[in-house]
Amino acid sequence: MVPAVHADLRDIVLSNSTFGPREITQLTGSIADDYNQFSALRDAVAELETREDRSPAAAVRLGVCYFLLGRYRQSQETLSSADGGALAHFYLGKTKFALGDYQGAIKAFESAKKAGYNSDDCALAISETHRYDKNPAKALETLDKLSGAVEQTAEYLYQRGSTVAALGGKPSEVVALFERAGGVDGRHAGALFGVAMENDRRGNDESALGLYQRAAATFPTYVGTLINLGILYEDRQQFDRAQLCYQRVLDAYPDHPRARLYVKDASASGNILFDEEAQRRNDRLAQVLNIPVTDFELSVRSRNCLQKMGVRTLGDLTRTSEAELLNSKNFGETSLVEIRDMLHSKGLELGQFAAEGTKIEPTVDLATMSPDEQALLERPIAELNLSVRARKCMARLGLTLIAELVRKTGDDLLECKNFGVTSLNEVREKLTAMGLKLRGD
Repeated sequence: MVPAVHADLRDIVLSNSTFGPREITQLTGSIADDYNQFSALRDAVAELETREDRSPAAAVRLGVCYFLLGRYRQSQETLSSADGGALAHFYLGKTKFALGDYQGAIKAFESAKKAGYNSDDCALAISETHRYDKNPAKALETLDKLSGAVEQTAEYLYQRGSTVAALGGKPSEVVALFERAGGVDGRHAGALFGVAMENDRRGNDESALGLYQRAAATFPTYVGTLINLGILYEDRQQFDRAQLCYQRVLDAYPDHPRARLYVKDASASGNILFDEEAQRRNDRLAQVLNIPVTDFELSVRSRNCLQKMGVRTLGDLTRTSEAELLNSKNFGETSLVEIRDMLHSKGLELGQFAAEGTKIEPTVDLATMSPDEQALLERPIAELNLSVRARKCMARLGLTLIAELVRKTGDDLLECKNFGVTSLNEVREKLTAMGLKLRGD
């Protein structure tokens, strides 16, 4: 994750500055670029919810964010009592559409247009709603009334393709419209999904996979995209990727029946042997990284230098660069060769994990812990029996002991690639079962 993006997202949600289509695009773009931002959005919304002096404009902001999080009932309730402006009406329409209240959605979009929202955007939304309300002829009639630059936009081309398909038009014409939409906007979720579906139906699995992957990198992401992509991953025995797709659906729709079923199936599938082998490899690496440097016959000069630098284990050395060692007083080339040889004997390289940084970790207050809790800290993280995704994050961060893990905050862990809120909750649950918690919890 990129800290600056975090600050922007939080500022958009919590500040009193302008909030409109441009800011909403920034929010969705941030999450599309880094799905971990979804949890950052939830955190910001949780903070906004606690504000007692919320203005009508802030209510619009909160209602839109509820919509982006998939909390449609809350979005509808909040936007219905917001400032009554164009943005509130438009997103009330999108919320009603998501809830299946198509006639209510059309009324809201018409109100948004009267209040000054972009008339083309309102017309396209109304057309889509007619189509979902099983009235594709009315949808086409709405599209035919539009003219000018809007006809060259990705959303117009996508809506027209979807409407032609609903009217039973030629598949080649439908695909051509979707492909034109994708040419205008390579990240248009609907266009990518439409072409992916067509390739899926024809058995063009490789093309479908690539298109679904591109569609999954958008936000908000179509549920059908994530479900279909997960199924393709399962066909390829990539069960961890499949679970990630289904979990993304559950992040927004915790009770989604298919996603709940599929995530359990993927977890229970032939991935077991892979999981066990991955855990064995990680456990072996963790044991090696935790070997104290005092176990090796080093020169006095090398031992003293490592001690002064706070280097205690082989893992510490893998997170230390050659330059850092050479900058230490009295540490020369001879000592460097000695350290290299020591690491090579265990299949390791000096600084191989240096990219993950060497931070001064806060100490754990042992005085507040019982002897049993203190003993738990010296146990390996492998004993937590974490999922594959969470274990990979531990390895990337160079964490081998539970004591090292509890020094981290939730935000520290979320900075690790592919480690999201689901994995964070898993870690917290495992620690809670042992009577422990992350720093700051």
